[in-house]
Amino acid sequence: MKLIWAQSRNIPSAPLSLTADCCAAVEGLALPCGVYVTLTDDEQIQTINRAQRGIDHATDVLSFPSVNYPKGITAHKAKALIKQEYSDDDRAYILGDIFISYDHVLAQAEEYGHSVDRELCYLLTHGLFHLFGYDHMTGDEQKEMRNMEEKALQLAGITRGGSAAAPVTDAQLLALAKEAMQRSYSPYSHYKVGACLLSLDGRVYTGTNIENASFGLTICAERAAISKAITDGVQSFSAIAIAAVGSPPWPCGACRQVLNEFGPDIRVLITWDKDQTDEAPLSALLPHSFGPKDLP
Repeated sequence: MKLIWAQSRNIPSAPLSLTADCCAAVEGLALPCGVYVTLTDDEQIQTINRAQRGIDHATDVLSFPSVNYPKGITAHKAKALIKQEYSDDDRAYILGDIFISYDHVLAQAEEYGHSVDRELCYLLTHGLFHLFGYDHMTGDEQKEMRNMEEKALQLAGITRGGSAAAPVTDAQLLALAKEAMQRSYSPYSHYKVGACLLSLDGRVYTGTNIENASFGLTICAERAAISKAITDGVQSFSAIAIAAVGSPPWPCGACRQVLNEFGPDIRVLITWDKDQTDEAPLSALLPHSFGPKDLP
Protein backbone atom coordinates (compact mmCIF):
# COMPACT_ATOMS: atom_id res chain seq x y z
CA MET A 1 0.00 0.00 0.00
CA LYS A 2 1.49 3.33 -1.07
CA LEU A 3 1.01 6.21 1.38
CA ILE A 4 1.20 9.53 -0.48
CA TRP A 5 1.83 12.18 2.14
CA ALA A 6 0.76 15.80 2.09
CA GLN A 7 3.67 17.61 3.72
CA SER A 8 1.62 19.62 6.20
CA ARG A 9 3.98 18.62 9.04
CA ASN A 10 6.80 16.18 9.63
CA ILE A 11 5.86 12.59 8.87
CA PRO A 12 6.24 10.48 12.03
CA SER A 13 8.52 7.47 12.28
CA ALA A 14 5.71 5.10 13.34
CA PRO A 15 5.53 1.88 11.25
CA LEU A 16 2.75 3.33 9.09
CA SER A 17 3.83 1.78 5.79
CA LEU A 18 3.87 -1.73 7.28
CA THR A 19 0.51 -1.06 8.95
CA ALA A 20 -1.00 -0.05 5.60
CA ASP A 21 0.44 -3.18 3.97
CA CYS A 22 -1.08 -5.31 6.71
CA CYS A 23 -4.49 -3.71 6.14
CA ALA A 24 -4.26 -4.62 2.46
CA ALA A 25 -3.13 -8.17 3.32
CA VAL A 26 -6.02 -8.73 5.75
CA GLU A 27 -8.50 -7.39 3.19
CA GLY A 28 -6.96 -9.57 0.46
CA LEU A 29 -6.24 -6.55 -1.73
CA ALA A 30 -3.61 -7.64 -4.25
CA LEU A 31 -3.54 -4.60 -6.55
CA PRO A 32 -0.93 -1.82 -6.12
CA CYS A 33 -3.05 0.74 -4.31
CA GLY A 34 -2.36 4.17 -2.90
CA VAL A 35 -3.99 6.63 -0.54
CA TYR A 36 -3.39 10.34 0.04
CA VAL A 37 -2.69 10.97 3.74
CA THR A 38 -2.64 14.36 5.46
CA LEU A 39 -1.40 14.66 9.02
CA THR A 40 -2.94 17.86 10.31
CA ASP A 41 -4.47 19.47 13.42
CA ASP A 42 -7.88 19.89 15.03
CA GLU A 43 -8.46 23.26 13.38
CA GLN A 44 -8.20 21.91 9.84
CA ILE A 45 -10.18 18.77 10.70
CA GLN A 46 -12.96 20.97 12.10
CA THR A 47 -12.95 23.09 8.94
CA ILE A 48 -13.25 19.99 6.75
CA ASN A 49 -16.00 18.54 8.96
CA ARG A 50 -17.96 21.78 8.75
CA ALA A 51 -17.61 22.05 4.96
CA GLN A 52 -18.07 18.39 4.02
CA ARG A 53 -20.26 16.90 6.76
CA GLY A 54 -22.07 19.81 8.42
CA ILE A 55 -20.39 18.92 11.75
CA ASP A 56 -18.77 21.88 13.50
CA HIS A 57 -16.19 20.12 15.65
CA ALA A 58 -12.91 18.24 15.27
CA THR A 59 -12.70 14.46 15.00
CA ASP A 60 -9.65 12.22 15.05
CA VAL A 61 -9.72 10.87 11.47
CA LEU A 62 -11.66 11.52 8.26
CA SER A 63 -11.82 9.29 5.18
CA PHE A 64 -13.02 10.30 1.73
CA PRO A 65 -13.11 7.31 -0.67
CA SER A 66 -12.56 7.81 -4.38
CA VAL A 67 -15.36 5.26 -4.87
CA ASN A 68 -18.03 4.14 -2.41
CA TYR A 69 -17.30 0.43 -2.53
CA PRO A 70 -19.68 -2.23 -1.25
CA LYS A 71 -18.57 -3.68 2.07
CA GLY A 72 -15.10 -5.02 1.45
CA ILE A 73 -13.14 -3.68 -1.50
CA THR A 74 -12.41 -7.21 -2.72
CA ALA A 75 -16.11 -7.92 -3.23
CA HIS A 76 -16.93 -9.00 -6.78
CA LYS A 77 -18.61 -5.74 -7.80
CA ALA A 78 -15.80 -3.59 -6.40
CA LYS A 79 -13.04 -5.10 -8.54
CA ALA A 80 -14.23 -3.34 -11.70
CA LEU A 81 -14.72 -0.06 -9.84
CA ILE A 82 -11.23 0.13 -8.38
CA LYS A 83 -9.59 -0.46 -11.75
CA GLN A 84 -11.08 2.85 -12.93
CA GLU A 85 -9.05 4.70 -10.27
CA TYR A 86 -5.53 4.11 -11.61
CA SER A 87 -3.19 7.12 -11.41
CA ASP A 88 -0.31 7.16 -13.90
CA ASP A 89 1.52 9.76 -11.80
CA ASP A 90 1.32 7.70 -8.60
CA ARG A 91 1.48 4.29 -10.34
CA ALA A 92 -1.28 3.04 -8.06
CA TYR A 93 -5.03 2.59 -7.84
CA ILE A 94 -6.07 5.52 -5.64
CA LEU A 95 -8.47 4.63 -2.82
CA GLY A 96 -9.08 8.18 -1.61
CA ASP A 97 -7.96 10.63 1.09
CA ILE A 98 -7.36 10.26 4.83
CA PHE A 99 -6.96 13.21 7.22
CA ILE A 100 -5.59 12.52 10.72
CA SER A 101 -5.54 15.08 13.53
CA TYR A 102 -2.21 14.87 15.33
CA ASP A 103 -3.77 16.83 18.20
CA HIS A 104 -6.21 13.96 18.67
CA VAL A 105 -3.41 11.40 18.30
CA LEU A 106 -1.53 12.90 21.24
CA ALA A 107 -4.61 13.36 23.41
CA GLN A 108 -6.04 9.88 22.79
CA ALA A 109 -2.71 8.13 23.28
CA GLU A 110 -2.54 9.73 26.74
CA GLU A 111 -6.21 8.99 27.48
CA TYR A 112 -5.99 5.31 26.52
CA GLY A 113 -2.56 4.79 28.06
CA HIS A 114 -0.74 3.54 25.00
CA SER A 115 1.94 4.88 22.70
CA VAL A 116 1.56 7.67 20.17
CA ASP A 117 2.73 5.21 17.49
CA ARG A 118 -0.09 2.78 18.30
CA GLU A 119 -2.72 5.53 18.21
CA LEU A 120 -1.42 6.87 14.91
CA CYS A 121 -1.34 3.39 13.36
CA TYR A 122 -4.83 2.65 14.65
CA LEU A 123 -6.28 5.84 13.15
CA LEU A 124 -4.61 5.09 9.81
CA THR A 125 -6.04 1.56 9.96
CA HIS A 126 -9.51 2.87 10.81
CA GLY A 127 -9.35 5.32 7.92
CA LEU A 128 -8.19 2.65 5.47
CA PHE A 129 -10.98 0.23 6.33
CA HIS A 130 -13.47 3.04 5.74
CA LEU A 131 -11.92 3.45 2.28
CA PHE A 132 -12.28 -0.33 1.80
CA GLY A 133 -16.05 0.05 2.30
CA TYR A 134 -16.49 -0.84 5.98
CA ASP A 135 -18.52 1.21 8.46
CA HIS A 136 -19.73 1.18 12.07
CA MET A 137 -23.25 2.57 11.89
CA THR A 138 -24.76 -0.58 13.41
CA GLY A 139 -23.53 -2.94 16.09
CA ASP A 140 -22.84 -5.73 13.60
CA GLU A 141 -20.98 -3.37 11.24
CA GLN A 142 -18.91 -2.03 14.11
CA LYS A 143 -18.00 -5.54 15.28
CA GLU A 144 -16.94 -6.62 11.79
CA MET A 145 -14.90 -3.49 11.13
CA ARG A 146 -13.21 -3.66 14.53
CA ASN A 147 -12.33 -7.32 13.95
CA MET A 148 -10.65 -6.46 10.64
CA GLU A 149 -8.77 -3.56 12.24
CA GLU A 150 -7.46 -5.74 15.05
CA LYS A 151 -6.30 -8.40 12.60
CA ALA A 152 -4.32 -5.80 10.65
CA LEU A 153 -2.81 -4.21 13.76
CA GLN A 154 -1.81 -7.58 15.19
CA LEU A 155 -0.21 -8.58 11.90
CA ALA A 156 1.81 -5.35 12.05
CA GLY A 157 2.87 -6.22 15.60
CA ILE A 158 0.84 -3.38 17.11
CA THR A 159 -1.21 -4.93 19.90
CA ARG A 160 -2.91 -3.70 23.03
CA GLY A 161 -0.77 -3.89 26.13
CA GLY A 162 -0.48 -7.51 27.24
CA SER A 163 -2.56 -8.94 24.41
CA ALA A 164 -1.15 -11.80 22.38
CA ALA A 165 -0.89 -11.46 18.62
CA ALA A 166 -2.64 -14.03 16.45
CA PRO A 167 -0.28 -16.40 14.59
CA VAL A 168 0.80 -15.06 11.22
CA THR A 169 -0.37 -17.29 8.36
CA ASP A 170 1.57 -18.23 5.25
CA ALA A 171 -1.06 -16.45 3.15
CA GLN A 172 -0.46 -13.24 5.09
CA LEU A 173 3.31 -13.53 4.69
CA LEU A 174 2.94 -13.99 0.94
CA ALA A 175 0.49 -11.07 0.72
CA LEU A 176 2.94 -8.79 2.55
CA ALA A 177 5.76 -9.91 0.26
CA LYS A 178 3.58 -8.92 -2.71
CA GLU A 179 2.93 -5.52 -1.13
CA ALA A 180 6.67 -4.98 -0.63
CA MET A 181 7.29 -6.01 -4.24
CA GLN A 182 5.26 -2.99 -5.41
CA ARG A 183 7.91 -0.67 -3.95
CA SER A 184 10.82 -2.32 -5.74
CA TYR A 185 13.57 -0.09 -7.11
CA SER A 186 14.61 -2.13 -10.13
CA PRO A 187 15.17 0.23 -13.10
CA TYR A 188 17.83 -2.02 -14.66
CA SER A 189 16.53 -5.58 -14.45
CA HIS A 190 12.84 -4.62 -14.15
CA TYR A 191 12.53 -7.73 -11.99
CA LYS A 192 10.58 -6.68 -8.91
CA VAL A 193 10.98 -8.75 -5.76
CA GLY A 194 9.40 -8.40 -2.33
CA ALA A 195 10.14 -10.31 0.85
CA CYS A 196 8.50 -10.70 4.24
CA LEU A 197 10.49 -12.19 7.11
CA LEU A 198 8.77 -13.75 10.14
CA SER A 199 10.59 -13.71 13.48
CA LEU A 200 10.19 -16.43 16.08
CA ASP A 201 8.23 -14.03 18.28
CA GLY A 202 5.72 -13.30 15.50
CA ARG A 203 6.96 -9.96 14.18
CA VAL A 204 7.18 -9.32 10.43
CA TYR A 205 9.78 -7.36 8.48
CA THR A 206 9.42 -6.53 4.79
CA GLY A 207 11.99 -5.62 2.17
CA THR A 208 12.29 -5.08 -1.57
CA ASN A 209 15.16 -5.27 -4.04
CA ILE A 210 17.15 -2.05 -4.42
CA GLU A 211 19.25 -1.91 -7.58
CA ASN A 212 22.22 0.37 -8.22
CA ALA A 213 23.94 1.72 -11.32
CA SER A 214 27.03 0.00 -9.95
CA PHE A 215 25.38 -3.40 -10.26
CA GLY A 216 27.40 -5.07 -7.53
CA LEU A 217 25.86 -2.75 -4.94
CA THR A 218 22.35 -4.06 -5.56
CA ILE A 219 20.58 -5.30 -2.42
CA CYS A 220 18.18 -8.22 -2.67
CA ALA A 221 14.75 -8.08 -1.04
CA GLU A 222 15.64 -10.86 1.40
CA ARG A 223 18.69 -9.02 2.69
CA ALA A 224 16.75 -5.74 2.91
CA ALA A 225 14.21 -7.46 5.19
CA ILE A 226 16.94 -9.06 7.29
CA SER A 227 18.68 -5.69 7.69
CA LYS A 228 15.47 -4.20 9.08
CA ALA A 229 15.06 -7.04 11.56
CA ILE A 230 18.65 -6.98 12.77
CA THR A 231 18.48 -3.21 13.22
CA ASP A 232 15.42 -3.82 15.40
CA GLY A 233 17.40 -6.29 17.52
CA VAL A 234 15.77 -9.45 16.12
CA GLN A 235 18.01 -12.37 15.12
CA SER A 236 15.78 -15.48 15.14
CA PHE A 237 13.42 -16.29 12.28
CA SER A 238 11.02 -19.05 11.33
CA ALA A 239 10.05 -18.21 7.73
CA ILE A 240 10.51 -15.86 4.82
CA ALA A 241 8.08 -15.25 1.97
CA ILE A 242 9.34 -13.97 -1.40
CA ALA A 243 7.20 -12.62 -4.25
CA ALA A 244 8.00 -11.77 -7.87
CA VAL A 245 6.50 -11.78 -11.36
CA GLY A 246 7.77 -13.80 -14.30
CA SER A 247 9.62 -16.67 -12.62
CA PRO A 248 9.86 -18.45 -9.25
CA PRO A 249 11.88 -16.13 -6.95
CA TRP A 250 14.03 -18.61 -5.10
CA PRO A 251 16.69 -16.67 -3.15
CA CYS A 252 20.09 -16.23 -4.78
CA GLY A 253 23.17 -17.91 -3.33
CA ALA A 254 24.23 -14.83 -1.36
CA CYS A 255 20.78 -14.53 0.25
CA ARG A 256 20.75 -18.24 1.10
CA GLN A 257 24.07 -17.79 2.89
CA VAL A 258 22.82 -14.70 4.77
CA LEU A 259 19.63 -16.50 5.81
CA ASN A 260 21.70 -19.49 6.94
CA GLU A 261 23.50 -17.20 9.40
CA PHE A 262 20.24 -17.11 11.37
CA GLY A 263 19.16 -20.72 11.04
CA PRO A 264 19.03 -23.55 8.48
CA ASP A 265 15.49 -24.39 9.62
CA ILE A 266 13.95 -21.24 8.11
CA ARG A 267 11.05 -22.08 5.79
CA VAL A 268 11.26 -20.38 2.39
CA LEU A 269 7.90 -19.60 0.75
CA ILE A 270 7.68 -18.17 -2.76
CA THR A 271 4.90 -16.89 -5.00
CA TRP A 272 4.88 -15.68 -8.59
CA ASP A 273 2.51 -15.44 -11.57
CA LYS A 274 -1.19 -16.16 -11.00
CA ASP A 275 -0.63 -16.92 -7.32
CA GLN A 276 1.60 -19.92 -7.97
CA THR A 277 3.41 -20.95 -4.79
CA ASP A 278 6.15 -23.28 -3.65
CA GLU A 279 8.02 -23.97 -0.42
CA ALA A 280 11.29 -25.51 0.76
CA PRO A 281 13.36 -25.51 3.93
CA LEU A 282 16.51 -23.44 3.69
CA SER A 283 18.54 -26.58 4.45
CA ALA A 284 17.34 -28.06 1.15
CA LEU A 285 18.29 -24.90 -0.76
CA LEU A 286 21.75 -24.71 0.84
CA PRO A 287 22.92 -28.26 1.61
CA HIS A 288 26.25 -28.81 3.37
CA SER A 289 26.15 -25.18 4.45
CA PHE A 290 28.87 -23.28 6.28
CA GLY A 291 27.67 -21.14 9.18
CA PRO A 292 28.32 -19.97 12.74
CA LYS A 293 28.39 -23.57 13.98
CA ASP A 294 31.47 -24.25 11.87
CA LEU A 295 33.59 -21.52 13.45
CA PRO A 296 35.61 -22.10 16.62
